[in-house]
Amino acid sequence: MLTHNSRQQGMLAWFQRFVLANKSNLIAASVLALSGLLAFIANTDLYLLVLVALGGGMGVIYLYRNMQQGLIWLIVASYLVNYTIGTGTNTSINVSIILVAVMGGLLLVDMVLIKKYLYLPPSSTVIPLLWMIAVAILAFINGQLPWFSAADQAPLRAQFGGLMVFIITVLSYLLVLYLVEDTIWLKRMVWVFVGIGILFILTRLTPELVRFGNRNFAYGSTASLFWLWIVVHTASQGLFNHRLSRSMRVFLLLVLAGTLYFSVVVAYDWKSGWLPPIAALMVIFWIGAPRLRPMAVLAGAMILLLNFVDIPGLVTGNEDYSVLTRSEAWKIMFEIIKVNPFLGLGPANYYWYTPLFPILGYAVEFNSHNNFIDIVAQIGVFGLLFFLWFFWKITLIGLRLIKTAPAGFERAYAIGAVGGIAGMLTAGMLGDWLIPFVYNVGLVGFRSSVFGWLFLGGLVALDQITSRDSSPAKPNNSPNTSLAQRGYNDVH
Repeated sequence: MLTHNSRQQGMLAWFQRFVLANKSNLIAASVLALSGLLAFIANTDLYLLVLVALGGGMGVIYLYRNMQQGLIWLIVASYLVNYTIGTGTNTSINVSIILVAVMGGLLLVDMVLIKKYLYLPPSSTVIPLLWMIAVAILAFINGQLPWFSAADQAPLRAQFGGLMVFIITVLSYLLVLYLVEDTIWLKRMVWVFVGIGILFILTRLTPELVRFGNRNFAYGSTASLFWLWIVVHTASQGLFNHRLSRSMRVFLLLVLAGTLYFSVVVAYDWKSGWLPPIAALMVIFWIGAPRLRPMAVLAGAMILLLNFVDIPGLVTGNEDYSVLTRSEAWKIMFEIIKVNPFLGLGPANYYWYTPLFPILGYAVEFNSHNNFIDIVAQIGVFGLLFFLWFFWKITLIGLRLIKTAPAGFERAYAIGAVGGIAGMLTAGMLGDWLIPFVYNVGLVGFRSSVFGWLFLGGLVALDQITSRDSSPAKPNNSPNTSLAQRGYNDVH
C-alpha cells in the first residue's frame, strides 16, 4: 500500500514531467488568462487592453523561445521604437529597458523553474559588476538618510529609477554572456547595428533625408555611444577582416569616412560625437596596424589642432558648460561627495543638494556632466572602484583575445572592442553616456548606452567561444548541450 508521502512524491514527479512537457503551452495559457483578467477588471478601453495583453503575451512567448534573437530585436528597438511608458516624472521607461528587463526575467525563470539551478557566466568581469550592483543597492538604502537637512532628497521614484539604471545596464551586458554561444549571433548583432546605423548616417549627410531621420529614429538612440561604435565596427571590420570581399571593406571604410566627416566637420561643436571615436581609432590603429602608428598619432593631433582655437569646447564638449562653469561644478561636487565618500549619497540624490552650494553666485540645480563623478556621488568610491575594476579586467581579456582569436571577423572584433573600451572611457569624461544619470541624459539615454554594453558583452562572449573551440577537450560543445549545462560545467 502506498503511503501518504509516497503518493505525494509520485504526484510531484508527475507534475514536474507535465510542466516540462507542456511548458510553452502553460506559459501561453497563463499569459492569456492573466491578460483576460486584467482586461476584465480595467476601467479603460476593454478591447485595447485585450489587444495589448495578447500582443505582449505573444511577444513574451516569442522571446522565451528565441532568446538569442531577442538581442537582435533589442538593437532594432533601441534604434527605431519611440514607445515609452510614463513614470510621472520628467523621464519615461523606453522599450530598450523593457526588453532587457523581460529577457532577464525570462532567463531567470528558465534557470530556476526549468534548469533548476542558477549559475554565473564563467568570466572574471562578472564579479566586479555584481559588487557594483550590491554597492548601488546599499547606496540606495543609505540614500534615504537626510544628508543635508536644508534640502530635500530626490523623489523615491527618481532614486529607484537611478538604481534601476545601474541594474539594467549590468543586465544588458550579462544577457550577451548568457546567450551568445556562437559567433554567428555576434556577427548578426554587429551587422544589424551597422546596417541600421548606415541609414542614419545617410540621413545626416543628405539634407533631404534629415527630417526622415528625425522622425523615424528614436530620440536618444544616436547619442555618443552610437557614434563611437559605428566608427569602431566600420573601422575594425573594414581594415582587419580580410575574409570580407574587397568591395565590402571599401564600402565600410567609406561609411567610416562619411561618419567622421559629419561628426568632426559638420557637428564638431558636439565633442561627445567625435572625441570618443577618435580615441577609439587611435587605439585601433596602434594595436591593429603598428606600421600606421605614426600616421594615427599625426591624424589625431591634426584633428585636435583644428579645434585648438576652441579649447573650451574641446574640454567640455561645448555642451551647456564653459570650462570655468564645469570646473566650478566639479569643485562643488567634491564638497557634496565628501559628506559620504564611500557609499555616496544614493542614486539621483546629489542633484537636489547642489542648490545649497551656489555656482558662480547662482543657487541652481546642476549635474556633473562626468560619468565618473556621477558614480562617486551616487554610489561612492566603492562603486567607482568596482566600475574601474570591470574595465581593467575586460581590457585584459580584449588584449589577450587579439592574440588568440581566429583571423577575420573575430580578430577584427577584438581589435575594435579594445578601441571601443578606450572610447567609452573617454565618453564618460564628457558626460553620463555610459550609465545615464536620471537628471541629465535620463532613461532615454539607455537607448544608446545599451549598444556599448552589448558589444562589451560580445567581446567576453567571443573570448569564451574562442577558448572553448581551441580547447583540446570539448566535453560540452555538443549542439545538444544546453546553455545552462555549458555554464554549469565551465563554473564547476
